[in-house]
Amino acid sequence: MDRRSFLKTSALGGTAAAATTLAAPAIAQNSPRTLTMVTTWGRGLAGVHDSAQRVADSITAMSDGSLNVEVKAAGELVGAFEVFDAVTAGQADMYHGADYYFVGQHPAYAFFTAVPFGMTAQELVNWYYFDGGMQLHDELGEIFGLKSFLAGNTGAQAGGWYRKEVTGPEDFNGLKFRMPGLGGEALGKMGASVQNLPGAEVYQALASGAIDGTEWIGPWADEKAGFQEITKFYYAAGFHEPGAGLSLATNREVFDSLTPAQQKIIEVAAGDTHQWNLAQFLSNNGAALQRLQAGGVKVLEFPDSVWDAMGKASAETLGQYMDDDLYAKIHDSAMASMKSSSGWLTQAEGAYRAQRDRVLG
Repeated sequence: MDRRSFLKTSALGGTAAAATTLAAPAIAQNSPRTLTMVTTWGRGLAGVHDSAQRVADSITAMSDGSLNVEVKAAGELVGAFEVFDAVTAGQADMYHGADYYFVGQHPAYAFFTAVPFGMTAQELVNWYYFDGGMQLHDELGEIFGLKSFLAGNTGAQAGGWYRKEVTGPEDFNGLKFRMPGLGGEALGKMGASVQNLPGAEVYQALASGAIDGTEWIGPWADEKAGFQEITKFYYAAGFHEPGAGLSLATNREVFDSLTPAQQKIIEVAAGDTHQWNLAQFLSNNGAALQRLQAGGVKVLEFPDSVWDAMGKASAETLGQYMDDDLYAKIHDSAMASMKSSSGWLTQAEGAYRAQRDRVLG
């Protein structure tokens, strides 16, 4: 069975069918209205749960209480990886999460979080708001009965925590490592045994030895999670999530039942949360990295041979779904935008930052 047939029978025949056969919750047209938001995040997870709560509170406040968004963290109503199905089926009204958790529904969802060797946070929003990314997110979501917006960003994520130093690509053979999305698929091509665990389960898995290593987000969120209590080898730069976007997706029937003003409030609240969350992560990471180093964490960089192997595996991963027309359309759009944005950012901001570091020391 080819990929296109697989998507029609598994994704459209399963999740999307549920969206059409199970009606969205009946909501009275009179205000106030309560919308239930499920999330992929454990309650209190630094940054990511904050972004879910931020967008929920903003929608409630900007609507002057005509919309009241009630946040349900992972496990409080449905599991972390069940939120997509819950919203398409009408069990919940909206979800907040990382869309690359749902590459099983469609691999193109990865582009709205991050793909290996993909876009930085700035490149992502350039594509999303000015090069067609938002329209493609909408086109993809329409298949599953969703209306989606970017609503958070972690910035560049770290390469992760390891029990021992990585000296070459061979060190990934048999390595039990937590990494979601297409980055995880690429790591699997390097011989790793890849685990896709919700954030709330990662610490225990690492502590128990169920996994040998993990990526999570970056110094601030990783410090809050406590991974430095288990291992001291930390790779600051990763290949897998150079600017990971988070998404807010609303059941499309629910979204269409809102007033135009309420719909615009959701869109604006999501955009505000994206920039607020990116600043939250980036403003906290530097001090957190210093604290980790002071506590004995050894901050490392992968050798070039590992980067080369990651690049090869990533190219193979990104290319393996090109027989799906929508995936190919989204892939080509994202890559063209990234190339265009990067050309200017490298010559302008990249050169400036290099000179600033040289001049100021």
